[in-house]
Amino acid sequence: MAMLQWLTLIVFFITIAAVVVNKLDATVAALLGVAVMVWMGTMTEVEAAQFVDWNVMAILIGIWIIAGYFGRTGVPSWLSVQSLKLSGGKPGILILVLSMLTGLLSMFIDNVVCILMMAPVALPLARALGIPATPLVLMIGFSANFMGTALLLGDLPPQMLHSVAGAEFFDFIWQHGRPSSFPILMLTFIITLAFMYVYGFRRIGKPTTGGAASIKSDIPDPLFAFIAVGMFLLTVVAMAMRETLGVKLGFIALTGAVILVLTVEILGDKLKEAPSFEHIVQELDWRAVFFYIALFALVGGLEKTHILQMMADAMKPLFATNYALGATLLYWITIPIVGLVEHDAYILTFLYMIRDLGASGVPTWPLWWMVLWSGTLGSNLTVAGAPALYVALRIAEKEEDRKVSLREFLSWSLAFCLVSSLVCYVFGMLIWVLPYSN
Repeated sequence: MAMLQWLTLIVFFITIAAVVVNKLDATVAALLGVAVMVWMGTMTEVEAAQFVDWNVMAILIGIWIIAGYFGRTGVPSWLSVQSLKLSGGKPGILILVLSMLTGLLSMFIDNVVCILMMAPVALPLARALGIPATPLVLMIGFSANFMGTALLLGDLPPQMLHSVAGAEFFDFIWQHGRPSSFPILMLTFIITLAFMYVYGFRRIGKPTTGGAASIKSDIPDPLFAFIAVGMFLLTVVAMAMRETLGVKLGFIALTGAVILVLTVEILGDKLKEAPSFEHIVQELDWRAVFFYIALFALVGGLEKTHILQMMADAMKPLFATNYALGATLLYWITIPIVGLVEHDAYILTFLYMIRDLGASGVPTWPLWWMVLWSGTLGSNLTVAGAPALYVALRIAEKEEDRKVSLREFLSWSLAFCLVSSLVCYVFGMLIWVLPYSN
């Protein structure tokens, strides 16, 4: 490799290492890495901006704004109380139901936002049943991080697949005559939850309904809830019909957000529980937005210097000789790496690399799916792999006023990560990889 390629690669790895070590704020580290690449000539500042997928940024901000209003409607709290009623006061069943509910919501709402919605309203239920908060909140965190990749809207990795490969909403349900992300991850999720129930949380606490009566389940402002939920559903439907509408997903998301904001502002005092737009904007995770912007630019630097193409060329003989073995190695090597390294950067890098493999005749879609799934499932191993888990861990520690040890965390995360990864691997190989291996 040329000197500039070596320097670019070194800057990239130092930046990712800084993010993992967490001694410097991840966003600052990523932006600093981009600045260094620009100053040393890897790319110009204009090229750095061009590498960013602003459509994906618009999706994130638009959905976050809508989710901000949705979280204030009281609907998450109402759903949690219904989960308590459905569980019959059995702690293990409650954790199972809340995990499934969180997973379903996270297909449409960013995983961190989903945790911030569900964990606080689940804590009163834990208190009412007299069960520890840590297993409940951690399962909410694992579930939110897990199912975000099932559909296009829930998390950054599927949106990056839309950016790199052009995957549309319905491609995540059925593609090329076979089930894809949603059915495979949903089946994997159900099997994993069943295992976790038998493995541990069916033995947590004892059935009781004594404290449940004190928990309110009403929605304080039905009109506001109707508007927010209705606009959320309309936006999702419009995004599913993107190809028919002929506009970008980000434009649809921002349009839905703007219409919701205008509706709330126009109605004003008639909506008693509606937050101000200023409050919603202040609650947006702008640090995450700038981190994702820098992430696209950093990977763009690898693309500009042809490092990704060189990596693809080096891997081509393996996939050409034994496609199934190559996919297996890619899948299982990814899992421990993303358990320790922030998974978004890894997934984006390998999505581009697989795209370059495709230019030399290697089938790309099975590999794209396997990287997307393993990159998501493996990130549930530690808080280093998924910031969403750090949020969940902090909520649990604050509720119980203690530090959760690494051993205790791994006693839940390791089982969840390994079982989900193994089940998804079997589905992925049978449905996607092996049919392309002939």
